[in-house]
Amino acid sequence: MSAEEANTPQDGDQDDMADAWAAALAESKAASPVASEVSPAPEQVSPAAFTNFAPTTGGAGAGNDINMILDIPVQLTVELGRTRIPIKNILQLAQGSVVELDALAGEPMDVLVNGFLIAQGEVVVVNDKFGIRLTDIVTPSERMRRLSRL
Repeated sequence: MSAEEANTPQDGDQDDMADAWAAALAESKAASPVASEVSPAPEQVSPAAFTNFAPTTGGAGAGNDINMILDIPVQLTVELGRTRIPIKNILQLAQGSVVELDALAGEPMDVLVNGFLIAQGEVVVVNDKFGIRLTDIVTPSERMRRLSRL
């Protein structure tokens, strides 16, 4: 068994963790009615309906078949904040040091895929693990507008 296989959670463990997150989200929804107005619980969100992904008449593989890209890994980053500091200050950091970030407490955190903003959300903690509840999804037109500025 490789190290990668040893670190991969079993299906039962994933189901248990998914149940724990679902329970925490339901509890959070019951405790905070304002949060439920901002972000619906997962069971209330209808899945996106993708249509028009049938292969075109150009050949068997010449189409917009979304199944071709579903297994491509991407880098998902949740950004708490940023700061610029001189190297001399970095060298002075020690355990217990505090680094001030440009984000304010309670401010939504950015969710980036391959470095591009796709959503914002708030931190949730379940079973000593951090997660993020999405509160705002960047629209495709807004993402394209941001890309055109680069």
